[in-house]
Amino acid sequence: MNISAEQLVSEALNMPRSIRAFVAERIIESLDIDADSELSPEWKIELTKRCQELDQKSIPLHNSEDVFKRAYAKLS
Repeated sequence: MNISAEQLVSEALNMPRSIRAFVAERIIESLDIDADSELSPEWKIELTKRCQELDQKSIPLHNSEDVFKRAYAKLS
């Protein structure tokens, strides 16, 4: 498939909001990936542990707006 960047953006903008958010997130994440670097074994273990905690709902989740409000309040 040979599609221009303009065509791709145009088609993406016609997608439902949730799909656009997913695609945007994946593209932004791809910018942070360094193809030559790999996670250390310790980080892989930590990430697996945190994902399991989220899946099992064994840790509390916090609304990002509240977290940022508290953080900004501490900076003031």
